[in-house]
Parts: sequence; structure tokens; C-alpha cells
Amino acid sequence: VKQIMEEAVTRKFVHEDSSHIIALCGVVEACLLHMLKRRAAGFLRTDKVAALFTKVGKTYAVAGDICKKVQELQQQVESRKNQPNGQEPLKKQGSATSKTPVLTPQAIKHIWVRTALIEKVLDKIVQYIVDNCSKYYEKEALLADPVCGPILASLLVGPCALEYTKLKTADHYWTDPSADELVQRHRIHGVHGRQDSPSKRPALGIRKRHSSGSTSEDRFAASAREYVESLHQNSRTHLLYGKNNVLVQPKDDLEAIPGYLSLHQSADSLTLKWTPNQLMNGTLGDSELEKSVYWDYALIVPLSQIVCIHCHQQPESRWTLVLVSQDGTQRPPLHFPQGGHLLAFLSCLENGLLPRGQLEPPLWSQQGKGKVFPKLRKRNSNKSVDLEEMPAEDTSTDYVFRIIYPGHKHDNNTSDMIEMQGFGANLLSWQLEHCSQGSSCVSCSTGSSPYDLPSCCNCIHDRTPLKMLCESMKRQIVSRAFYGWLAYCRHLSTVRTHLSALVNHTIIPPDKPSSAAGGLTKEVWSKYQKDKKNYKELELLRRVYYGGVQHEIRKEVWPFLLGHYKFGMAKKEMEQVDEDIALRYQKVMAEWKACEVIVKQREKESHSATLAKFSSGSSIDSHVQRLIHRDSTISNDVFISVDETDSAERDSKGQDDPTFTMVSTDTPAAVAAVEQQSVEFDSPDSGLPSSRNYSVASGILSSIDDGQSVSFEDGAEEETSTDLERTDPDTPRVQKHKSAVLQSQDSASEEQLCSQVDYLMDVASVCAASYTVELLDTVALNLHRIDKDVQRCDRNYWYFTADNLEKLRNVMCSYVWEHLEVGYVQGMCDLLAPLMVILDNDQLAYSCFSHLMKRMSQNFPNGGAMDTHFANMRSLIQILDSELFELMHQNGDYTHFYFCYRWFLLDFKRELLYEDVFTVWEVIWAAKHISSEHFVLFIALALVEVYREIIRDNNMDFTDIIKFFNEMAEHHDAEEILRIARDLVYKVQTLIENK
Repeated sequence: VKQIMEEAVTRKFVHEDSSHIIALCGVVEACLLHMLKRRAAGFLRTDKVAALFTKVGKTYAVAGDICKKVQELQQQVESRKNQPNGQEPLKKQGSATSKTPVLTPQAIKHIWVRTALIEKVLDKIVQYIVDNCSKYYEKEALLADPVCGPILASLLVGPCALEYTKLKTADHYWTDPSADELVQRHRIHGVHGRQDSPSKRPALGIRKRHSSGSTSEDRFAASAREYVESLHQNSRTHLLYGKNNVLVQPKDDLEAIPGYLSLHQSADSLTLKWTPNQLMNGTLGDSELEKSVYWDYALIVPLSQIVCIHCHQQPESRWTLVLVSQDGTQRPPLHFPQGGHLLAFLSCLENGLLPRGQLEPPLWSQQGKGKVFPKLRKRNSNKSVDLEEMPAEDTSTDYVFRIIYPGHKHDNNTSDMIEMQGFGANLLSWQLEHCSQGSSCVSCSTGSSPYDLPSCCNCIHDRTPLKMLCESMKRQIVSRAFYGWLAYCRHLSTVRTHLSALVNHTIIPPDKPSSAAGGLTKEVWSKYQKDKKNYKELELLRRVYYGGVQHEIRKEVWPFLLGHYKFGMAKKEMEQVDEDIALRYQKVMAEWKACEVIVKQREKESHSATLAKFSSGSSIDSHVQRLIHRDSTISNDVFISVDETDSAERDSKGQDDPTFTMVSTDTPAAVAAVEQQSVEFDSPDSGLPSSRNYSVASGILSSIDDGQSVSFEDGAEEETSTDLERTDPDTPRVQKHKSAVLQSQDSASEEQLCSQVDYLMDVASVCAASYTVELLDTVALNLHRIDKDVQRCDRNYWYFTADNLEKLRNVMCSYVWEHLEVGYVQGMCDLLAPLMVILDNDQLAYSCFSHLMKRMSQNFPNGGAMDTHFANMRSLIQILDSELFELMHQNGDYTHFYFCYRWFLLDFKRELLYEDVFTVWEVIWAAKHISSEHFVLFIALALVEVYREIIRDNNMDFTDIIKFFNEMAEHHDAEEILRIARDLVYKVQTLIENK
């Protein structure tokens, strides 16, 4: 639904045969069929959707109308199938004027749902089915669900409000393909790079890639089958010429292959296509057709790229045609069968070129014969000999035609292109003797026949010899080459200066001293652990950079890569580091948990005042009003407590009242607590999110459940040691409480819990004096954000159970407590989650995350690294792939690279599968020491380069490229992207090194 609505906004229309429409119909159909009763589905009917619509149509008029329309459509489709085969192509040609609708196989498959959607009543029908679900569905069915059923009907309101078009635009087949479809097309047809794109300046240090032409006729249709169909007459192109059994020899070591030659004319171009007979006979299945090797031999030649056509007659009277491109390359020769087929082809070609272009020399019209080859006169000495008067054996059988466009300037002399068998060296003297058509003489170049040389001319020609002309061309070529080289050198100097900071200047190869393709294996790491002298730090990092880390040892290696340990540390030193981190982590966690108690107490007081206002109906005093206003940003979303409003009354009822239960909502016991709340506070009408209930000490008791109460109390004593000494000197009593709770948390009595709460309230009252209101508001806001993100962080990944999510929350809160000036920003949980998965240790993850954020924090809004990344990306792609840069600049100018924002913010975490994220991250960390501190730039550029042909062939704008990469998330080939990224780094290093 989201994709359809986006398409309606960006493209201003949605086609009936859109892939998104077909996908929507498929999933709606699956929802309708989920646990459908047999009686509703029909016992003997194979089409259960049809049975459902028919049954609903008996009691609902809207569905009855849809049934009638679908039956009419099905009858029309059947009548088309029953027509003789000979009439089918005729129907296709006249489809634009035919009243019978043409339905694709996918549309026929989902004809019931599709018809209801096009008629804008699908949402009403689904809503009716939901309202009467007991008639049609089992109790466990999706549509019988009191939540999911209405949601499904509501989701369909948007698509049913859109206008759908049947119009086939010039690029109808490419209007709205999904990312998967674009990649699939590229895999099928991307290997057929038969034509070179118009010449452009190649990227510095990059060999120019060859690709198909940029016109829409160059691109294959949505499938191989549609490509074959496009060879025939259709609404988008006119078929000017078609001939079977035209031979082409695709390779020197292969025999000539027969195929179908066709000439197509569209609104603005002329295209020649040749397709092997093996692809035309229709005997191959769709999968075989798409994988057929004959696609490599098929030809698609835009005539705009052709300047010369050579025609040669073979001894066996077969004609051969050779096409010559602008850059001088020849296409495979086309061998025509005996007869006048070549002349017919040239005649159709000449007509197709009009009015913009023409053949030079043009074909002659002869009465009674139609078009014939031109007959030129050769002047030898002072005697003119007509070709018709020459003996048969001397008749010219080879021709060269130029394709010219009047109004365009031609550098080459047309007469130079005409070669005729039998003229030999005399042709050169003929060219030198007479004026060339490249001169400024209008009368000579615009005669009735350009090849009838004028007998006289009033103008005086500058008859420059051919040798001088060649010398002039040579000087121009050398001059252009020199100035091009000079500009290249100046540009290269600028590049070296600007990009030198993006890569390390020392190139570390992958194969010296040994191959690093295998990465850092368990065997290598074991040798290093036994004796640190076996491998140097740089060698280990080189292996990680070129091959990654074996999964079994990632937990041991990652702390070294992130800086928690230093390479070469002894075991005792590592243990000391772990102890220091553990003490620091426990202290920090105790500090923020003590603050959390106060925050939740303030939230409880604020909410109690609000409840008092609602229950009494009277206004509250200005002090409470200010309190509510001060916390309005958070009090209604989270940290809501519906415990007893009076703390004194709560203490007196702590043992007797079952509604007072000291638990955290993060624990399973929270469910029981919510169920025990009074109806007044727990009912849906109260407007209170009861699933977010917190008591004063809920956060602390949550920690007690996890065995973390020691950290709180120790931290509380460290933080407010002097105050505690004054207020509660009985410290051993506190320690007894700690051990009692830890040892018997499952069987703790209510008296012990209440005693613990009394102590916590004392701590909170002491700590409250040391916190400002601004600090408490900041902590509350950050805790709110963290809780929201933790609950939805990678919820589908197996590791993140409730316990592990709580650990993730503790680590994140501890980090944010130390960096309150920055606070929590959405995305930080995404960066912490992979560390938790690999390390599976709170304290170690806390330390490694702190080191990781030293680099990553600059990407968040408070840092300025993101703008620098965008500027560097612009420079890199401008240097390494200028052609793609120009395309991005032309199609809406998205060279600002804002579509890379999420890539840089999360180090590609959401673009890749979890297993690939591990590999990419460790390569990024190692690249800092091996190739580039900014390796993320080259990964981003590699992501663009992997799909450059798709981006270019589909002329993607900013909206298209965002949509494409969003759909391609978690579908990338990480190994291929890393390989390309390393190559790009190496090319920049080479560029800077070769001075």
C-alpha cells in the first residue's frame, strides 16, 4: 500500500498492470483465503476467491455488481482464446482501437480482487466481510481477528481512492518496476553489452565500461518473451522491414546463424534488430529463453550510431551488408538471401530516415522497377562512360552509403566514401580532379543528383589536395590530444591534492608476504595468542581487511579491533582492563538508576495530580499546574504510574492491598500487575497506557530481578557517600538487605520488599537534592527515547529476548548517562545491537561501544561529519565515474548524496543481513590502519557502482534511487561490495602514487 501511494504521488498516476497492483492483489487474496470455511469456499470449486465473492454478492449488492463485471471479463477473455491463431497478430496490431480489454496473465489470476480494486469498492467489500466474518471464516482467521480485520479494510481505503490508467506510455514497461525486478532484468540482459555508449571522457585511472545505448529502444523489455513480441508491430513502434533467415556470424569460430532481421521506427529514432531463430521459434520455456546463450548473439543497433553502410555482392549472388559506427568499429556482417532483399531493406531504410536523414548517394527510382542502386558516371580523360554501357563483368557490385542528416556539418568528403569495384586508382584521380562537396559551393552540393558532377561552375573552388587535407586533420588531432592531456594533468594534480587525505599513501597488497584472502582464521589467532611475536599487528589487520574474521573468534578479536585491548597485551594486562571497565560500568549504572528512581517518582506525582483533577473535576493549584506543564513532553507517553496516589496510604496498604505490586513492566510479573489494577485506571476508556505502568521503585526492582541490586546500592553509596553517612550510618544493615534480596528473590516476602522500598525512598530523597530540574527532565526524555527504541530493536533477530533487551537498555543508558550533552539519538541502538550479539557481555559491549562512538558520534546531528561525507562522495564519484556523475546531475541533481545518509549514520547496518554486517564492520575497523580511515565512503561508492547500469538504463532520479535502495536493503552481495570498495581504494592510492 505504501509503495502504491508513493507511486501515485511521484509519478502522478498508477497503471493497472503495475507490479505493485499485482502484488497487492496477491496479498489481499491470501488474506481473504486465510482459514476460509469450506462452505464459503465451495466444496467443488477450485477458485475459492470466486466462490467467496459469489457468496457475498448474494447478500451485498456492491459485491454482486463486481461478480457481473468479472463474469463479463472472463467471457471476453475466453472468446479471445477461441479465435483462430491467424487472427491473433491482427488483434494485437489493432489493440489500440479494440474494445475488448487485454488482460495480462497476472491480471487474470487475480481478476476478482483486481476488478474490485479498479472499481474502487474493494475496501467496502472487505469491510463487509469483516463485519460478517462469522459466516465465512473460522474463529482464528485473520479477517475474524477484531484488530487485524478492520486494519486490513482500512489499509485498502487509500488504493481504492486512486485513479488507475490503462494508457501505455512510451516507457510503459519501465514505469514502476520494483528493485528486485530491475536487478533480475539486469542479470538476464546485462551481459549483452553489444553497443558502446557515446564516447565520453573516461574516469581518471578507470577503464571505461562498455554498455548498451542510452535510448529506450536499446533496452530489453520486462522479460525475454516481451522482447521477442516487441519485434512485431505494436503501438509504440512501427515495423518497417522484416526478413527471416538473414545470416550473421557472431564469432570467427562459429558458423553463420540464421535469424530474423527487423527495422523499427519510433517517434524519434530508427532501430535495427537481429534475433536468432532459436529465440523466435517459441519452443523454449520462459526460464530457458531467459538463460539462452543466443542472447549473446542478438543485435540491437540504433541507426543514429551508424555513419556508413557497406554493401558487397558475393560470387554466389548473395549480398552482404556491413554497418560501420561513428568510432569506426564494424558490426557483424548481415548476409541476405538471394534476390532483391537487400535493395528492399535499403529502400525501407531510406524511407524510415526521412525527413530528418537520407542515404548518400540516394537510391534511384526507375520506372517500372521502383528503387534501384544508383548509377554513377566515371570520367576518364575527357570521355564519360555510363555504367549501363559498360560490360557486365565490369559492373560495380560494391557500394558504400552514408547516412547524413541535412543541417548537420560533415567533416568527411562524401566522395571519399564511394568505392566501386573496377574503378581502382582512377577513383582517386577523379576525386582530385573535381571539386569536393565539402566546399562552400552551394550549386555543386545541391544539384539534382549530388553524384552527377557539374559540367561548369561560376564559383572558384579552393581545390585543396587530399594530402594537405590529411595534414590539417593530423594537426587538429594532435592539438586536441595535447590540450586534452594538459587538462588531464592539471585535473590530476588537483585530484591528488584533494583526495590525498582520503586514503593511506602506503599501499599494502593482499598477497604479500602471503595471501590474505582467507582472512583471520582460528589457527592464525591461536598462534598469535600463544606467542605475540608470531604475527605483527599490521599483518593481523591486513588479514582482517582482505578476508574478515572467522565467526568463531569474533568475540575475542573485536575488542582488539575496537580498541578495548591493545595488540600485544599480556593476559594480566587484559584482565586489569576488564576489571577497570567492570568497576566503571557498575558505578555508572548505579548513578543513572538512582536518578531513574527520582524521575519516576516525579512522574508519579505529576500523574497523581492529573488523576486528582480528573476525579474531582476541580482545578488544581498553580504549583501542580506548573509541575504538569514542565513534564508535559514525557508524562503522557511513558513513565506513567497508576499506583496509589497517596504515598502514606500506600505504605499502610502495602501488605494488604493486592493492587500494590512492586514490579517492573519489563519483567513477566508485570502482566499480573496490570491485571490487578483497578478498573478505573486499567480500562481502555481511561486513556492511560497501562502497559507502561511504573512504580516508584520499579526500575530498581527490575534490576533486583536481574540480580543487579548490588550495583545500585554500591553506586548510590559512592555517589552520595557523605549524605548517607549523615542520614543512615547503619551500613551493615543495608548490606544484609542486599544479600537477602539476591539470595531469595523468588521467595521474598512482602515485608522484605516493603523494607527495601523504604530504603530506596530514603536514597531517592537524598539524591533528589543533588539533581537540578533540567537534569531530571533531560534524563527522563532520554530514558523515554531509549525505551521506545530498545523494544523495537531488531525484534526479529533470535538473540534479542526480553533478558537481552534489558541488557541492551542498561548498556545504552549507561553510555547516554556519561554523554548527556549529546543524549540518545535514534540509531544508537542499531550500532550497539551487533556488538551485543557478538560479545554477549554487558561490560565488554559497553567499553567497545564507547570506543565505536568516538568515530560514529560525529555522524549524528551534533557532529559535522555527515556533510563532509557527502562532499567527499561527490568528489570521488566525479573522479572515478564521471559518466554516472553527469547522469545524476542531469536527473534532478542528486549529487548531494542525501540518499546515503542512513548508510553513513549506521555503518550500513540496515542495508545488509546481520551476518554480512559483522564482516563489513570489521573490515571498516581494519581499513583505518591498512588502506583508508574513510573506508565507508568507498563502500557507499561501491554500492552505487554495483547498480550503475540499472541506475543509468532507467534514468533514475532522486525519488527513484531512494525507493530502489530502500527495497534492496538486506539483498546486497556484501562480498562483491567489499571487493569493489577495496578496488576503488586501490585506484585512488595508485592515482596519488603515480606522480
